[in-house]
Amino acid sequence: MTYVVMDNCIACKYTDCVEVCPVDCFYEGENMLVIHPDECIDCGVCEPECPADAIRPDTEPGAEAWVEFNRKFSEIWPVLVTKRDPLPGAEERDGETGKKDKYFSEAPGEGG
Repeated sequence: MTYVVMDNCIACKYTDCVEVCPVDCFYEGENMLVIHPDECIDCGVCEPECPADAIRPDTEPGAEAWVEFNRKFSEIWPVLVTKRDPLPGAEERDGETGKKDKYFSEAPGEGG
């Protein structure tokens, strides 16, 4: 099993999860984070830290596509190990559905 970041992170990008990750497997895009599925040690400490409930185990229905999504972007985006402020408007977009089609950007974040 591994954990993946799903749709809820897009346009919010809360980073509470990166502070607790013991293996630094979070990678930063312009408007979301992803987890490298091969680096995740399945400890699960990040899941309850996410205010947007965007981190889920890969055993959940529909998670298979998100595993490949996380893998793809974790290989091209920079690693993030430092907590940052969420994106402007994160509270308003938290819980919104269909964010991947509306807001997702393939652009990398700053990392750090």
